[in-house]
Amino acid sequence: MKTQSRFVKSVVAASKKDAPQMPWARGTRRAAFIAKRKGAPLKQAA
Repeated sequence: MKTQSRFVKSVVAASKKDAPQMPWARGTRRAAFIAKRKGAPLKQAA
């Protein structure tokens, strides 16, 4: 399979998916990074 046709197929497949994951939906790992960057303590789940 040629590289270009493989690329086109991957683009078409990605466009047919529902929606890309939004940055704010990444969960606890991202929240920990933001808290560390801001210097705020991270809330721990009980």
